[in-house]
Amino acid sequence: MIPIKLRDDAGEIIQAFISQKAAEATASGVIIGMSGGLDSSLVAHLCVNALGKDKVLGLMMPEKSSNPQDLEHGVIVAKSLGIEHMIVDISEPFRAFLDAVPKLNSQIVAANVKARCRMIELYMIANATDRLVMGCGNKTEIMVGYFTKFGDGGSDYMPIGDLYKTQVRELSRRMGVDAEIIRKAPSAGLWEGQTDEGEMGITYDLLDQILYGLETEMPRERIAKEAGCEPSTVESIEGKIRSSSHKRRLPQMPKIGFRTPGFDWREP
Repeated sequence: MIPIKLRDDAGEIIQAFISQKAAEATASGVIIGMSGGLDSSLVAHLCVNALGKDKVLGLMMPEKSSNPQDLEHGVIVAKSLGIEHMIVDISEPFRAFLDAVPKLNSQIVAANVKARCRMIELYMIANATDRLVMGCGNKTEIMVGYFTKFGDGGSDYMPIGDLYKTQVRELSRRMGVDAEIIRKAPSAGLWEGQTDEGEMGITYDLLDQILYGLETEMPRERIAKEAGCEPSTVESIEGKIRSSSHKRRLPQMPKIGFRTPGFDWREP
């Protein structure tokens, strides 16, 4: 077992970050896509602590194949925090995109379309209400590319983007997130019966240990031994990190000018 510790002040650091970024943008508040899952529930708690409940809006975006429990859990969290929430059914726009080019449909294509429909709704409401979109991606998903580019990977800020899933669980316990939500199987709600671990083919507990071992530059053989897996599993995760690197960058471009965005143009 490779231990993955969470800083005692992790919650305070994230809340200070949220408060600072909202102030810099002079935004009226933030909006969160609340799936009824752990990540979005934790982000909602952190945003309320950082900004106050009046500046946080929760958006639930069910589709006809969605698990009804996810919507129920999203509403429970919103009500427990006392934040405003909206429910927007995305079934019609989602189906319209798929029907436009039916020959290209597949389960994965449809899942990515659904994630991008959600982000369109989030940004439409954010633009109309002068809010920042707070993403709910965690470090585990970001590092292996387990998100939709310009879908759930699109946001203004990622408050828990430097927390592994196991750390998300720990911080959620500290923050008082409902125990039922902490225990439920992680799912992006992309199709009926879909779970994150089932789709990835690995548990978050094992994946986090491998990623943490790679982050801290442990020898590959030691990672496999201490995490209790085959060396080929570590190699497979390294491959996922490499192949998904484009998802963690601005779209690349050829260098022509003196300073180039995303390359050597230093942002303030």
